[in-house]
Amino acid sequence: MRGTLLTQVKAGNRAARHFEGALRNNRRIPSAGLGTVCRVKSMTPAEPPAQSLEAVSAPSADRAPTVEWRAGEPLAAKHLFRPCDPSELRFETVTDLPDPPGLVGQDRAVEAVEFSIGIRRKGFNLFVLGPSGTGKHTLVQDFLKRRAVTEPTPSDWCYVNNFGDEHRPRRLTLPPGRARPLSASMDKLIADLRTSLPAAFEREDYRTRREALEQQFKKRHEDAFGDLQHRAEERNIALIRTPLGLALAPMQDGEVLNPDAFKRLDEATRDRIKDEIERFQSELEAIVHQIPDWEREHREEVRKLNRDTTALTVRRPLDELRKSYTDLPDVLDYLAAVERDILENAEEFLQPAHPEGEAALPLAQLIVEMPAFRRYRVNVMVDRSGMQGAPVVFEDHPTHQTLVGRIEHMARFGALVTDFNLLVPGALHRANGGYLVLDAEQLLRGSFGYDSLKRALRSGEIRIASLEQLLSLSSTVALEPEPIPLDVKVVLIGAPIFYYLLAELDSEFKELFKVAADFNESVDRSPQTSNLYARIIAAAVRREKLRLFDRGGVARAIEHCARLSGDAEKLSAQMRNLIDLLQEADYVAATAHKDVVGATEVQAAIDAQNRRADRVYRRLQEDIKRDTVRIETSGARVGQINGLAVLSLGGFSFGNPTRITARVRLGHGEVIDIEREVALGGPLHSKGVLILSGFLGGRFGKTRPLSLTASLVFEQSYGGIDGDSASSAELYALLSALADAPIRQNFAVTGSVDQHGRVQAIGGVNEKIEGFFDVCHGRGLDGRHGVLIPAANVKNLMLRRDVVEAGAAGRFHVIPVETIDQGIEILAGVPAGEPDVTGGYPEGTINQRIAVRLAAFAAQAVRLPPGGRPERPRREPARD
Repeated sequence: MRGTLLTQVKAGNRAARHFEGALRNNRRIPSAGLGTVCRVKSMTPAEPPAQSLEAVSAPSADRAPTVEWRAGEPLAAKHLFRPCDPSELRFETVTDLPDPPGLVGQDRAVEAVEFSIGIRRKGFNLFVLGPSGTGKHTLVQDFLKRRAVTEPTPSDWCYVNNFGDEHRPRRLTLPPGRARPLSASMDKLIADLRTSLPAAFEREDYRTRREALEQQFKKRHEDAFGDLQHRAEERNIALIRTPLGLALAPMQDGEVLNPDAFKRLDEATRDRIKDEIERFQSELEAIVHQIPDWEREHREEVRKLNRDTTALTVRRPLDELRKSYTDLPDVLDYLAAVERDILENAEEFLQPAHPEGEAALPLAQLIVEMPAFRRYRVNVMVDRSGMQGAPVVFEDHPTHQTLVGRIEHMARFGALVTDFNLLVPGALHRANGGYLVLDAEQLLRGSFGYDSLKRALRSGEIRIASLEQLLSLSSTVALEPEPIPLDVKVVLIGAPIFYYLLAELDSEFKELFKVAADFNESVDRSPQTSNLYARIIAAAVRREKLRLFDRGGVARAIEHCARLSGDAEKLSAQMRNLIDLLQEADYVAATAHKDVVGATEVQAAIDAQNRRADRVYRRLQEDIKRDTVRIETSGARVGQINGLAVLSLGGFSFGNPTRITARVRLGHGEVIDIEREVALGGPLHSKGVLILSGFLGGRFGKTRPLSLTASLVFEQSYGGIDGDSASSAELYALLSALADAPIRQNFAVTGSVDQHGRVQAIGGVNEKIEGFFDVCHGRGLDGRHGVLIPAANVKNLMLRRDVVEAGAAGRFHVIPVETIDQGIEILAGVPAGEPDVTGGYPEGTINQRIAVRLAAFAAQAVRLPPGGRPERPRREPARD
């Protein structure tokens, strides 16, 4: 709940009648504090009828009011609303207006953006901060796009297989637009080899050479065994083949001897045969031991033949491919590695072109899907084909994976596998060499997005790693792609709170984001800025294809921008709200079958916006009207004053009346904040209450201690309260209770106060005045109702039309005050009283009555017997 409470007062007792008489007689009432004299204008219904709102306020047009107002006197209608005079807008309809030269009133931010984009040093990234809807994204987007087209187009990036270590893919950088042709050429090369290599191995010359190698191996094998067999037969030893292999056996007359016949031979013959067999067995074993070497030599010869055949087939298309990349040594090295791998694995290309289960696939897709050929593909990470200038990338979901990329997996035979082809680029890859724009809030919400961005900016490279690798949660083998050098300008866009928190809590933030572009939430209002806003409206009408707006419609939209800024001398820079209003006004005109949008349609759109959002506000007003919530708007009460808290729900702010009461008694100079004691009061509200203690002590406790205890409370308040804008209302209630002076309940009060009794500015003054006005209007305005506001808030007044009309007719009054003494005189109808040289106050004044009351408290405290003095209450410390 934001702070400012209004207070309403009623007449009905002697003090009120004294004040009303002063009003009727136009008497001068002495004011306290600053020693000024304020003339209070009559607020009775007998005042002459007021002019219309247009007639009252039109002369001031879009300039600041020149007629002086006086503190303590009701403001004229011209001070309640500062209009935009349509006659100062130099056009009939917006079709006559050109586009604006840029964002209005954001020179500081524009200079910061230009500086950050222009300087090419590490760490000079940009943080654009400002309220939502001020055009931050539009400015950054337009500026970056204009700047990017003048800069060189950065390189293409791709990943290829590392044939030495497949878990560490290699990066390749190519001039813009050349990565995609390389990828297509590699796919075509493998597709062609998938056909041409098997054909090469089917040619007659290859078959002849292969047959020769086979015959050579066979002849070598046969020659070795034939020579052994011939020599053995000469010695009557037979070389026979058995299921267990080759064996030697004795032979007689060309026939192999069986064991029985061999036993019948004499011993000398048997010994000779055994010796012969052993000798030939040794030779046979030597030949058998040489067979693996012969086979190895044969395979090498066949492999060499295959390599030669493959080389003849592969070299020509590779040489043609190399001609396109002679200026890129890295690509030539990669193609050489591809050639070596194909030569080493030529047999993979000799498999059937349509293996079982894949026969229905097209050849090009088959090449992609078969794992054996995926290693020859080129994974294009960044393709700059057709790009003019540097890239400008807007990433709306900045997480770890969307920024630095990710490693995907695919299922194969029940397991998840990956390779370099499953590396997916992130926003940093796409923006490399250009600009990356991120929303600060989304970046901080994203999963490890902010940490990953900082890591990339610190190291100056993009390293793709899964979150499991990053957090050391996985022990499986994973890819470790070669990092890509990073050259990017990062622009973060967000609310000021994110910038200040990051600057305070993150020691690295200022090293990485050295430039801040701070957008204003409002701009100074003048005829010049009004005409610039008219050009903004004209550009929006053309961009959104809306109906034409005339001068009256534009003027009303500009007035609404001033209302949104909460200051009659400012215009809101939140262009989103303005565009929304224009679109809704266009819809109103469409339903009314009008071709031009005027002030009536804009006002109808404003009313419709409020009506859609004011259900809670109307419910609270109904509770007051039915006396469920007690708010008095007539009569007078001692120690009671009415106030307003400003509530904001869904972007709709409104004032909610509340009743503040004060009670005093003998004590030890304490002012008890009941809201604080029950932990419903915020620190700013508690500060305001403590300021009241300082004011009372400084004014009435100079010669004696304050022997009182006072309590303050917001009646019928069931939620938290914060802000010091109720401090003046609380002080009025406290002074009323001390002086036993009734406060008129037909007035409302808002404003904070310092220890010297000066009333200070607050926020939400328009909503607070209107909230109290609606209560009074519902019960019937009688010319006595009004609101006391800080004099410093007069420049903020942009009240609703009905409030201004009531003010112009003298049925409702807005009175600025500068001091508490001025305010209490109006509220109580009794002079506040100024001290004389002795420090005393005139008889019958508010201050004199308070001084007498406090003196009585002090005397009573002294007369109390020992032990009878009121003890200081012991309370637990209030919870924050």
